[in-house]
Amino acid sequence: MAWKLGVAAAAVGVAFLTLGADPAPSMAPLPQIKPYLGAAQLPDTLKILPPAPQKGDIRYEADRKMFLATRKLEGTPRFALSLNDDNTGRYVADLSCALGVQLTAQNAPKFMSMIPRIGRDSTTVMNGPKDFWKRQRPFLIDQGPTCIDQHGGIEKTWDYPSGHNTFSWAVGLILAEIVPDRATEILVRARAFGESRLVCGVHNMSAVEAGRTNGSILVAALHSSPEFRADLDVARQEIAAARKAGPAPDPAACAKEAELMKSPYDQR
Repeated sequence: MAWKLGVAAAAVGVAFLTLGADPAPSMAPLPQIKPYLGAAQLPDTLKILPPAPQKGDIRYEADRKMFLATRKLEGTPRFALSLNDDNTGRYVADLSCALGVQLTAQNAPKFMSMIPRIGRDSTTVMNGPKDFWKRQRPFLIDQGPTCIDQHGGIEKTWDYPSGHNTFSWAVGLILAEIVPDRATEILVRARAFGESRLVCGVHNMSAVEAGRTNGSILVAALHSSPEFRADLDVARQEIAAARKAGPAPDPAACAKEAELMKSPYDQR
């Protein structure tokens, strides 16, 4: 894809927890990845998040309208970006323009080792609401194109809240805390990453918004973990050094990416 940033394709050499098409309900935990949070530290996001929209209510109809309106983005560069953003394993590399440097296992080993652990915790806080509400994905309610195969397994998983957005918003908030002078750019890209699920057609608008709330809840809980806070301190030093060492991403590629991040709320 010609629009794709060169910085997004680099391998980082660590085992990411790839959320891909969102984990299936009641997904078995991955034993090789240690979460930061124990059961006592995990907030009950089922009680915190708003209920999933129900057929006939205002939010349900708003979800339908958004899905149908954004199907016109098929074939556009923004639709292509949503396909890129389907792969959470590339997410940190895709934040390179926002950060001003590409983070790798070589220049930020502690931070990169934190990513799959945060992914484990994000899966945990996501699964409860998904299993309870069993909200259908939008393409199962109305017909329309999606950026990935609608029959590749995603149709067997639930919509609310978005697992991609739970994870991506949490990582975005953490990076905004580490690099406050780039917080706006980081969170704009994190928002666009979550909204790519809406553009792709695999999540409803309400699921994307709930994922953002869910990610914020997760970050608040992560700060209760002494191990997380200690790792965060090391990551802060690593990223500061990486930003000084560079190199910075290609400005032309970053400008092209910025053009694609207009919110789908504005493109209907």
